[in-house]
Amino acid sequence: MKIEHIALFVNDLERSRDFYMRYFGAHSNEKYTNGKTGFESYFLTFDIGARLELMRLPEVTLSQRGVLCAGYAHIAFSVGSREAVDELTRRLASEGEIVISPPRVTGDGYYESIVLDCDGNQIEITE
Repeated sequence: MKIEHIALFVNDLERSRDFYMRYFGAHSNEKYTNGKTGFESYFLTFDIGARLELMRLPEVTLSQRGVLCAGYAHIAFSVGSREAVDELTRRLASEGEIVISPPRVTGDGYYESIVLDCDGNQIEITE
């Protein structure tokens, strides 16, 4: 058994799609739009692993939430090496994206940084 996809509601569908394509190498399908409900989505595919579905529905607004709350916590992307973690984190920071934890070794031995996507969702970048 495997996770087929994870879905996120986002505020700006195009901006979110571009973020994941630009920094994490996602490939996108054509936008799906339901003319009756206003629902729109993209499925993003990565070289390996689960897909990510980005969704927008006009009446769904994203609530403010703290860093620690029940529910979705983060998505982790493995980039292959510590050097790649450092490089991608530097790139994100230099292009104005929010890095909330610079590269470091965690207590459980992961080498990671943590950044935020366009809607404040946490993304771990691991080796």
